[in-house]
Amino acid sequence: MNTVRIALAALRTPASPEESVQLAVAAVGDAAAAGARVVCFPECFVPGYRWPGTTPPPPDPVFLELAWRVVAHSAAQHGITVILGTERITPSGLQITALVINADGTIAGWQDKGQLDPGEESTYPVFGAERHVFTAGPLTFGVVICHEGWRYPETVRWAARRGAHVVFHPHYGIAEPGSFRPTTFADPANTFHEKAILCRAAENTCYVASVNCASDGAPTATAIAAPDGRLVCYQPYGEEGLLIADLDLSLATGQLAARCRTSPQ
Repeated sequence: MNTVRIALAALRTPASPEESVQLAVAAVGDAAAAGARVVCFPECFVPGYRWPGTTPPPPDPVFLELAWRVVAHSAAQHGITVILGTERITPSGLQITALVINADGTIAGWQDKGQLDPGEESTYPVFGAERHVFTAGPLTFGVVICHEGWRYPETVRWAARRGAHVVFHPHYGIAEPGSFRPTTFADPANTFHEKAILCRAAENTCYVASVNCASDGAPTATAIAAPDGRLVCYQPYGEEGLLIADLDLSLATGQLAARCRTSPQ
């Protein structure tokens, strides 16, 4: 059985950009110590997601470059692949992305967010235009970010059709006033979001690993779905820590994704 251990960093929302780097570096070391080959962080964990109504510091390219180097150094030091939810500044504006760092600290590439929630377009106006798959030893993986994984299933299918055993889903969601506060994964009274994670896995015969920050009343848990659509495990709501799981890659065949017949373009 070909198994790979992964870690999802369900950490608290950073109080500052500086704390986001400190928390990330600590989690990289903890994930490596637990035997994980890959660790994935929530959406825009560094420097912190710019939630509507908040006033975080303005985008800082110098800080971001330094933060990425620090996290990459930690990845190399501990020999672990890192998927870092972050932002980057392009000539067109601020962009949500995930930086993939190899276990030797080199940059494997970026997965930019290609489908934005309408509510974030004014803050993050740039859409990503390309999709990618990455490797970590025997593991092939893709990354879809928050909204695009919930509502655009073709993003997950794209990766599965190109050999991804697991699609990582960094996202960010906090409780809003009057919202339902779940205590059990995929509660029928909750929104569709957690059910969508199970569906994305089952319809593509691949694992889906979804990671959120830990916060009181969070609407979605950090969780991993198996290729048959069953729940592998999830992090208790509001509980900070690493969610660790061993994935049997032989189960992630991508069979159903590969059988999808597409119309001629």
